[in-house]
Amino acid sequence: MSTRRIRLLIWKEFTQLRRDPLLIRLLLLMPVLQLILFGYVVAVDIRNLATAVVDLDQTSTSRKLEAAFSGSGYFTITQTPSSEVDLRPLLDRGTVKVALVIPEGTQDRLDRGETAPIGIIVDGSDSQISAVGSGYASQIIAQFNADRMTEQGMSVTAPGIDAQVRVMFNPTLDPVNTMIPGLIAAIMMISLMAIMSQAVVKERESGTLEQMFVTPIHATEYLIGKLTPYAALATAQMLLVAAGGLFWFKVPFNGNFWVVLVGLALFMFTCIGLGLLVSLVSRTRHQAQQAVMFIMIPTMVLSGFIFPIQSMPAIIQPLTNLIPLTWALEVLRGAFVKGSGFEALAVPMIVLAGFAVVIFGASIAATRRRIAE
Repeated sequence: MSTRRIRLLIWKEFTQLRRDPLLIRLLLLMPVLQLILFGYVVAVDIRNLATAVVDLDQTSTSRKLEAAFSGSGYFTITQTPSSEVDLRPLLDRGTVKVALVIPEGTQDRLDRGETAPIGIIVDGSDSQISAVGSGYASQIIAQFNADRMTEQGMSVTAPGIDAQVRVMFNPTLDPVNTMIPGLIAAIMMISLMAIMSQAVVKERESGTLEQMFVTPIHATEYLIGKLTPYAALATAQMLLVAAGGLFWFKVPFNGNFWVVLVGLALFMFTCIGLGLLVSLVSRTRHQAQQAVMFIMIPTMVLSGFIFPIQSMPAIIQPLTNLIPLTWALEVLRGAFVKGSGFEALAVPMIVLAGFAVVIFGASIAATRRRIAE
């Protein structure tokens, strides 16, 4: 074993790394990004859940109960509909995650020494949020009863408010029912970006890209031939995962097939565009792999696929709107779990269409420019 040869090989590797500044930046930025994301997102409790309050009693007791929820830090009252009928659209669109329904006559029942039932409705499309939200709500009601009995000098066994929790859309709180729809989009993004990121850079490394440019092939023909196999592969993969979820894991499908199809088609074009852009700007396959990882880690952490967006710090939550997977998850979970249609999912559909037009369009324009050079 020659020490000199080893030193020369080490020097060679460092020299090659120095010639690839993008790779060095990615390697240095990635652990910092992971530290920040996991440090701020993973270790944070679920707070500030968007909440609707239907106060049909309009008494001092109902107002105190509403104040107990808003002052807890776990619930932020954003909607005060006048009836229970108005709650369903808010839950369908994801505008609120929890609803508190205070029936008329609540204070009268308490004054007569009777138990007063109130309704707590939780959106079950995210099993983590629904489980934590219902638990927090029950704790607040229990504390409210204890404080009320202490103030009035009553026995701790005296009748009080009875919280009746109802989980909508996913009554069993089975996490599989919300995880599988998200997996369809997540797997599609991971596989498409991994494959598409190698599409152009692989030909550039092997020298076939330059040979392709001198042939009579037009840019449009090249793009159609390049993208069609990957789109077909993504469609087959989507159908395979969906079939496995429906028939093996018995995930209920309550929505419209066309809603899912349109949403995934828009998301697929976005993923293809992102992968193609990575392939165009990368000089080596290794560099492309690092760039994909650099994109995928914040995407998986901030999209709401693993950790609820409501658990993230307020300064980070607006950034989740810039991630296409966030909106794809909203469409798929809305269609699968809630049975939402195009009207309820209009906003995420429009946003996904915007991502598809901008990102896929930019990748196509960049590829055509590259071919024309």
